[in-house]
Amino acid sequence: MRFRRDESIDHIDILITANAKDEDIETLVRRIKPNTSRQFTVLDEYDRSCVLNEDEIISITSDAKNVRIKTKENEYRARQSMQNMEKLLSDMFLRVSRFEIVNLARVSKYDFTVVGTLRIEFENGTETWASRRYIPLIKERLSGEEGYLC
Repeated sequence: MRFRRDESIDHIDILITANAKDEDIETLVRRIKPNTSRQFTVLDEYDRSCVLNEDEIISITSDAKNVRIKTKENEYRARQSMQNMEKLLSDMFLRVSRFEIVNLARVSKYDFTVVGTLRIEFENGTETWASRRYIPLIKERLSGEEGYLC
């Protein structure tokens, strides 16, 4: 572990360097990260209300009728619209298409190998594809987030 003093910044910046982003790294990040997670009231599969922390969310999708929130274990329905959800989420979330928002902390791999497309793989093994229209915005955002583009 190393410490480097930098008087030009007014916050703490932590960089984790490793050969891969694995479960040990995720555990370390969760322990270091301050617990400022926002909470949402959502509906489970039986239409019962429950509270969900935003750091549990993998992705949020919408169709003609519902906004669905996917976590590692379950899928929920949101009470808000996709636009309202996007406004309430922290900067760890990124819209990748008109119908999907993803949690950057839950992404395990970005695949730009097929020209003009972006495949996003999540830590739970599921994947999604970004809309071509959103790829320039995604690249711009990720290039500013050190460590996200792999």
